[in-house]
Amino acid sequence: MIDIYGTLGPSCSDPDILEKMFHAGMTGVRLNLSHVTIKEAAPQIEALHEAARRCGIKAKLLVDMQGPELRVGALKSAVRLENGAEAILGEGGIPVPEIALAYLDKGQEVLLDDGKLLLEVTGRRGRSVSARVVRGGELKSRKSIALPGSSIYPPTMTEQDLGNIALAAQYGVTGVMQPFVRDRHDLVTVRGALNASGCGDIALFAKIENMDGVSHLDELIPECDVVVIARGDLGNAMPLWELPGVQKKIAAKCRKTGRPFLTVTQMLASMEKNPVPTRAEVSDIYNAVLDGSSAVMVTGETAVGLYPVEVIKYLANTAKEAQKAL
Repeated sequence: MIDIYGTLGPSCSDPDILEKMFHAGMTGVRLNLSHVTIKEAAPQIEALHEAARRCGIKAKLLVDMQGPELRVGALKSAVRLENGAEAILGEGGIPVPEIALAYLDKGQEVLLDDGKLLLEVTGRRGRSVSARVVRGGELKSRKSIALPGSSIYPPTMTEQDLGNIALAAQYGVTGVMQPFVRDRHDLVTVRGALNASGCGDIALFAKIENMDGVSHLDELIPECDVVVIARGDLGNAMPLWELPGVQKKIAAKCRKTGRPFLTVTQMLASMEKNPVPTRAEVSDIYNAVLDGSSAVMVTGETAVGLYPVEVIKYLANTAKEAQKAL
C-alpha cells in the first residue's frame, strides 16, 4: 500500500478536518520544523493523534528538520521585492546567514523561497551586499535561500534539530526527514543522534535536494530507510527542464536497490486555491506511482491551502488508480 502524506498547518490543525483527511485516504502527515520546535507544535500534534484515534488508526508522523538548509532571518513583516528594484542582503536589509555572506560576490544568483524569487548580486557594502531583483514577489520570514554554483557546507544539524530529536519519541514521531543531504556523513550524524536519544526505531528519510545528494546517491541509499525526491530545491539546483530526468534516475536507482522512495513538491500546487487540480498534476501523481514511489506527499496544499480534504482525496484516489495499473 502506498503512503499518502499531507502536511500539518493552519488549514488542517483541527481534529475534525484531520479526521476527514484520514477518511479521504491520508495515512500520515509531515510537520515542518523549520519555523517551530516540536514542543511549540504540540497542539497540532495532539490534534493529529486525536483524529487518528477517532479513525482507529495509528498515524505516521514525519518531522522535517532544519538541517543544513540556508534561510533568511526573521522579518518584521513581509517584504515586497519589485522586478528591477535594488535589494539589500545582510546588515541593514534582508537578514541572511553569516556563512552565506562570503559567497555573495558580484554576479552571484540568489534564489529565495524555493526559487520563487531571483536576485543577482551587484556589489558589496561592508557587511551587506546590493542585489538586483530579477524575479520579484513577496518574501516572508525564514524562507529558503540558495546560491546556485556555490559550495557552502553548514553543519548537518542545528541545536534545534538535536532538541527536537530528543523529544521525538514522546510526541509519536515515526520518521525524521533530513533535508539537503550531501553525503554519507550527514546521514551517519543524524542516525547517531537518533540512537543517542533512544529513537533508533524511528525511520530516517534522506531528502535529495541538491546535486551533491544526487551524485552521492549510491553511498546514501544504504544509510537511510527512505529516499525523498524533494523536487522543490532540487529543481533550483539545475535548469528546470532537467529535473524530470534526474527524478527518473533517482527512482530507477531506488528500485534497483530495493530502497523505498517518496516523491514530493507541487503535486497538487494549484489546489492551494482551487478545488480541482489540473490534468498535468494528476498525471504527475500517477506517473510517480508507476515509477515505484512508496509514498507521495503534499505540502502547502494542505498546510495553508483552501481545500485540504479535497487535496487528499485527489492524491489518494489518483495513487490508487495508478496502483491498479501496476
